[in-house]
Amino acid sequence: MADPIVVRSLDEIKFWSRIMKEHALFLSLGFTYEQKLLIAEAQQFIALFERIEEKLARFTVNSELSQVQAFNNEVYQATAAIWAYKRKVLGLTLRCEIRSNNYPLLIDHISREAAYFANRLKDLNSGILAPKADAIIEENVFFLRIMADHAKFIGHLLDPSERKLVEQAGEFSHDFDQLVFQAIDLDSMQPQSETKPLLSHFLNENKVSVASLRDFKKTARELIEACRIKSNIHPLLADHTFREAERFLEIIDLFEASLKRA
Repeated sequence: MADPIVVRSLDEIKFWSRIMKEHALFLSLGFTYEQKLLIAEAQQFIALFERIEEKLARFTVNSELSQVQAFNNEVYQATAAIWAYKRKVLGLTLRCEIRSNNYPLLIDHISREAAYFANRLKDLNSGILAPKADAIIEENVFFLRIMADHAKFIGHLLDPSERKLVEQAGEFSHDFDQLVFQAIDLDSMQPQSETKPLLSHFLNENKVSVASLRDFKKTARELIEACRIKSNIHPLLADHTFREAERFLEIIDLFEASLKRA
C-alpha cells in the first residue's frame, strides 16, 4: 500500500511547482524593458521549476519514502529561493526603486503562496499529513484571502468598460473579505473543541462561496480565451486562478474528512 506521505508530497509538488513556475512567468511579463536582470532571474526560476517537474515524473506513489523526502527538501530549497526573489521584488517596488506592471499586492500574494508551499513540504517531511482541527481555520484564512485577492486582481485587470464583470468581481472581493473576518472571529473562540459544529458549518459555507467564485473564473477564462471580453488578463493567468479555486475546494473536502475522523 502506498505511503500517504509519499502520495500527498507528490500531489503537492505537482500542483504547486507549476504554480511557482507560472508566478515567475507572470512577474517577467509585468517587468518593463529595462528591468533585464529581474526578467533574467524570473526566467531562471521558470527553468528551475521545469526541471523539478521533469524530475517529479520519475516518481510514483510506490517510490521510497526516503527518496521522496529528499526530493521534498530539494523542492523546498527552490521554493525558499523564489520566495526570497519575490520579497526582493516587493521591496524594490514599495521603495519605488522599480516601477512595473506588477501590483504590490500581487507580488505579496504570490510570495504568501510560496511560503505556504514551503511550509507544506516541511510538514510532510515531519510526518504531518493534514492540519489538525485547531489549524484548519488558520489555513482557511490563507485560502480565503487568496480568493479575495484573485477577485481584486480580476476586477483591476478587466477593462473599465466591462462594467458588469468588474461589478461581479467587486462583489466577490467583498464576500471573501467578510469570510476572512468571519474565520478570524471563529479562530478566537476557544476552546476549539467547542467550535467543531461551527467549524463544520463554516467549511460548508466556504465551499458554496468558493464554488461560486470558481464558476465565475471558469466563465471568465473561457471568455478571455475566446477574446470575447476586454482585459489585460493573460489566458494562463485566468486558468491559474481557476485551478487555485479548484484546489481550495479539494482542501475543504480534506478538512471536512479530518473533522469527521476527529
